[in-house]
Amino acid sequence: MRTIVVWFKTDLRLHDNETLVKAIANSDFIVPVYCFDDSQFMKTDFGFQKTGSFRTQFLLESLLDLDKNLRELGSGLVILKGKPEVEIPKVVTQYKANKVVAKREVCYEERQTESLVQEALFKLKCDFQTFSTSTLYHAEDLPFSIKDIPNVFTSFRKKTEKDAIIRPSFERPNHIISPKIDALELPTLEQLGLSFQQIDSRAAIVFRGGETQAITRLNHYFFESKCISNYKETRNGLVGADYSSKFSAWLALGSISPRYIYRELKKYEQKFGANESTYWLVFELLWRDYFRFMMKKHKSKLFKQTGIKTNQIQKKENDTVNLEKWIEGKTGIDFVDANMIELKLTGFMSNRGRQNVASYLCNDLKLDWRYGAAYFEQQLIDYDVCSNWGNWAYLAAVGNDPRENRYFNIEKQSSIYDKNRAFRNLWLNTK
Repeated sequence: MRTIVVWFKTDLRLHDNETLVKAIANSDFIVPVYCFDDSQFMKTDFGFQKTGSFRTQFLLESLLDLDKNLRELGSGLVILKGKPEVEIPKVVTQYKANKVVAKREVCYEERQTESLVQEALFKLKCDFQTFSTSTLYHAEDLPFSIKDIPNVFTSFRKKTEKDAIIRPSFERPNHIISPKIDALELPTLEQLGLSFQQIDSRAAIVFRGGETQAITRLNHYFFESKCISNYKETRNGLVGADYSSKFSAWLALGSISPRYIYRELKKYEQKFGANESTYWLVFELLWRDYFRFMMKKHKSKLFKQTGIKTNQIQKKENDTVNLEKWIEGKTGIDFVDANMIELKLTGFMSNRGRQNVASYLCNDLKLDWRYGAAYFEQQLIDYDVCSNWGNWAYLAAVGNDPRENRYFNIEKQSSIYDKNRAFRNLWLNTK
């Protein structure tokens, strides 16, 4: 009997999950597993938690939902905790599995872990296979090799839109055959070295983890409210749930896929019409793809202070006082402070806010941009390694920005995007 272990990572869904679909097609039994990797719950070299409590709570909710959905199909989720290269081989031995399948990684640390798991499985004569499941456009369908992808997004976008296709999404399985899987046992926040943090009641949206919630949000934003038809006009908003799609948190954990979103968007356009706003969502998904492909192209460079090009701005070393003021929302620049307080108390910040606070840290405070990226890594519910570090490098002028220095005039920005002070009043008023 052929048994395959499906190692879930940031692909916590049943819809459009090629890894799961191919495993079902090629096995008699499936064993779905998720491993809480100890290295993801340590402090980074920058002094922040790698995974903070907001994102961990969202992850726990996502795993509960995945387990529920798997059990409805006759399976369930095995939870592991420790080092994947130690824990996954134990499951292989326990269930006499012939193969492990997983989502393919592109970033340095994740690829190191993948290699360690593969080496451990090789010793057990167990195959290991990965699938590319994170992007709208499959890497194999791009009109250039990874090493030849342009370092300017517009060049990448125009040729990709012209010459590449978006593959159809995979259907959700309707049945899974698994050995008996015990009831789900998730670690607590405390066991992961964290404490519970209540999300502030002023939060723009309360994110609930899981594929079920992701699809509920998509249906609300597309078919119920039709907000997608005004997305381009409202996407720079700051207050409320519906100025933007808010899909990012579910995308980050793979509770929904870009291709599933694209498929549903095409259904929406057929029913209600396409316009610049519906296109703009695809445009943003393509940016997300781009940062992932850049990580694949440049490897660890996007985690280094000099990025993929050397920037001449002089950075202050170890200016912990100004870094702390930035984190706590006490810089004295009200638009920066309001955004940083929102991030601290909710785990979320708008795209417009992120660009402004990053520009302030890099250009006004002249601090090492990696501290900002590392704090976002700890704090954001929707943290995505490629998008976070790619965007920060871009704002720090060491990434993919064709301009030498993209400086945000924060006073001008706040007068345009928060001219009635609604956002600043919301977050600067002490409760």
